[in-house]
Amino acid sequence: MKTLDNRGLEPPQPMMRTLKSLEKMEKGEQLVIINDRRPMFLYEELEELGYLHETEAQDDGSYKITITKTGD
Repeated sequence: MKTLDNRGLEPPQPMMRTLKSLEKMEKGEQLVIINDRRPMFLYEELEELGYLHETEAQDDGSYKITITKTGD
């Protein structure tokens, strides 16, 4: 499972990095991203592309999002 630490990046960099990494994934693989804020626009994109996602707020105020590729 790959982890992308997007903290400290200004939008839209976290979303662009995340989507680029997702393109390289195979069905069933997971990607964990860590963002400074909840990625509201990314959620819409993930749902359109058919990815599952789960968000966990972290103690330091960041968000850990686990994304699973479900399509081809």
